[in-house]
Amino acid sequence: MARTNLITRNGYYKLQHELDHLWRVERRETTEKVTWAASLGDRSENADYKYNKQKLRQIDRRIRFLRKRLEALKIVDYAPSQEGKVFFGATVTIENDDGVEKQFTIVGPDEIYDDKTVISIDAPMARAAIGKQLDDEVRVTTPTGTHEWFITAIHYQRTKPDAC
Repeated sequence: MARTNLITRNGYYKLQHELDHLWRVERRETTEKVTWAASLGDRSENADYKYNKQKLRQIDRRIRFLRKRLEALKIVDYAPSQEGKVFFGATVTIENDDGVEKQFTIVGPDEIYDDKTVISIDAPMARAAIGKQLDDEVRVTTPTGTHEWFITAIHYQRTKPDAC
């Protein structure tokens, strides 16, 4: 399945910040280390040179990825017409018949790393919840079976287009 090219404004700015940091700080520092290590002579047995050269390749790979990805992404901001229904960017609270409650925010696939409070728009739960309203039933089929949840709250974080 292909990734969805949607992202929240905050997620876009985080990726931009990462790209800027890699380009202006990490790459510069690593290039200086490679140059220093290369000046020491025999590169074939120079661990500093090998390690930093490898690190530089990883940084360059991530920079290329981020540049391409940022061009492909579409920022989705909150719109008042979304109120009352689950759409991209919604923070949704769900509850099952046993009283187990969960909360998640629906974001783009580039935003889910290192954050347990968000799920990708491509996740089965998000796909099942899109378009639903308060008190609607959400049925999700997973490898462990079909689960039923009820939407108990829907909220949107309102960000200004020039915020962050």
